[in-house]
Amino acid sequence: MLVDAGVEATALDLPGHGQDPGPLSDLHGDAARVRAELDRLGSDVVLVGHSYGGAVITEAGDHPAVDHLVYVAAMALDSEETCISAARADAAASGVSYDGRPSLTAGVTEGPDGAMTLEPSAAARCLYNTCDETTVAWALARLGPQPMATMVQTPSAVAWRSKPSTYVVCAEDLAVHPGVQRILARRCTTALEWPTDHSPFLCEPERVVHLLSDLASGAPGSG
Repeated sequence: MLVDAGVEATALDLPGHGQDPGPLSDLHGDAARVRAELDRLGSDVVLVGHSYGGAVITEAGDHPAVDHLVYVAAMALDSEETCISAARADAAASGVSYDGRPSLTAGVTEGPDGAMTLEPSAAARCLYNTCDETTVAWALARLGPQPMATMVQTPSAVAWRSKPSTYVVCAEDLAVHPGVQRILARRCTTALEWPTDHSPFLCEPERVVHLLSDLASGAPGSG
């Protein structure tokens, strides 16, 4: 859809994910993969991170090719934070309540190799709760294991301190609490809030295309 809107777009598979043959890496290896792609792209990049991908662009996004960072329901970490500590400590400090919400972590299984997998029904309920059944089935077929190490590592750089950034809060998200997202969004230059689940690129892709098209053209990005 971005290409149809006239925006050159690259969807990068991190090590061991999507079409990449692997092996799986950690936060720093994932960031290194992004930086290698930024070397190739050269300049004027709007770098987007979703969920855990926010930690990756936080570390990789200080690359000189990056003009703007976009965090979508994402971990905009500070230098001493991990994905787990940001979700837990920030929530506790701000009184964010998880009462009445499904538990994503209850659907997580850790394998002997230190990678976690997500049980399909938990993924469907927490990641794609406003998507149609066809979209959910498509997405579940593409889920894969994620190294546990990525959840407990701190970024070696904090790009949002030096780069313009936009945070998208997903108000119907059942994976990353919207209250936590609003805390993280305060770190960014601008923030938007959408009435979407954890995966707006699936449930309401037009919003994502509108935002990224605006940012790519130099507009503020209303989403």
